[in-house]
Amino acid sequence: MKILVVNAGSSSLKYQLFDMPTKEPLAKGLCSDIGVMENGAPKVGRIKHAYGTNEHKEDLVIANHDVALSRVLELLTDKELGVIESVDEIAAVGHRFAHGGEKLRQSAVLGEEEMAYLQSIVPINPLHGPGSIAGVEACRKVMPNVPHVGVFDTAFHATIPDYAYIYPLPYEWYENHMVRRYGFHGTSHRYVSLRAAELLGKKPEELKTIVCHLGNGSSITAIKHGKVIDTTMGFTPQEGVPMGTRSGTIDPTIVTYMMKQLNTTPDEMDNLLNKQSGLLGVSGVSSNCYDVMQNEGYRAKLAIDILIHYVKKIIGSFVAEMNGVDVLVFTAGIGENDVIIRDRICKDMEYLGITADEAKNKAVGRGGEGEISCDGERVRVMSIPTNEEYMIACDTMTFVK
Repeated sequence: MKILVVNAGSSSLKYQLFDMPTKEPLAKGLCSDIGVMENGAPKVGRIKHAYGTNEHKEDLVIANHDVALSRVLELLTDKELGVIESVDEIAAVGHRFAHGGEKLRQSAVLGEEEMAYLQSIVPINPLHGPGSIAGVEACRKVMPNVPHVGVFDTAFHATIPDYAYIYPLPYEWYENHMVRRYGFHGTSHRYVSLRAAELLGKKPEELKTIVCHLGNGSSITAIKHGKVIDTTMGFTPQEGVPMGTRSGTIDPTIVTYMMKQLNTTPDEMDNLLNKQSGLLGVSGVSSNCYDVMQNEGYRAKLAIDILIHYVKKIIGSFVAEMNGVDVLVFTAGIGENDVIIRDRICKDMEYLGITADEAKNKAVGRGGEGEISCDGERVRVMSIPTNEEYMIACDTMTFVK
């Protein structure tokens, strides 16, 4: 069964074509700079298309998501570059959505009612919502007779109890403006927690799991007996641990204070917090964790120390919330690739039963899958590469069946 997975952003479109139930995609690629203008003229975009061990690249003006998708389908069915003979072989399309609001609490076929609701919550999802909606609309035009399934990053966090998702703010803000903790990266957290249970020969319901999704965007989630009870990202993906360019959790009065000091607008302050803070803001070097670690300056070292401090503090608080932990999992760009970061986070956590064996950690290395905890420890520490696209394909396949 061929399942196409689409992850559309405001100016990009990522895709993978799976022949389910295999985890390995037949083809995958990225269309970038969709609809981007440069010096008053359309910017030339790029399409990267990988099939098997081969890769094809081409530069062209991509006016909108319709143009991008049409070219993707041409590549997938091309006699030399393609992997299928006809678009008719695609049984369904799975679409990644960062936000499902309060109503879309599980994956769903995207009909008119669902699309209208997704459009209505764009004000609380302005960065990702419009691009995702445009991706669905483009796909429905070309493939109107197959199911289009929305898989929502917020859905896995729908089990968080009210005392954990309601902020201590005027309750009317929640009732009238949808201000609450939603949580993000849910598709990744779900895949990794399920994979950890599978590797340990356990059911998710038997485990208390903490997943550290650490990358340019980072979030940590507490999963008790298969259900999320807390997560670090909140109303937006800005809250939580320091990230590549995002501040993470800070004293809210800093925002109003600095707006007065710098005489900035709300949009300018939003840009400062989301694009000029985090590792980049502290280090002054880069938003890339590896680049920051390679720098020997005080601010670069400080940025990494702050990241480690926040992650350890949150792990400890989640252990308290769940009254223990059985599994600690690292994933995403930093978590599954950086041996040193994994080791430093686990250091001085022996009291909680959390350790990292140096030899095992090095053996797992970059992008490997396996256990890194010392033998005999009660907490199993693991590194597991995430696979959000496969999770989306699995959800989509269930609706087709």
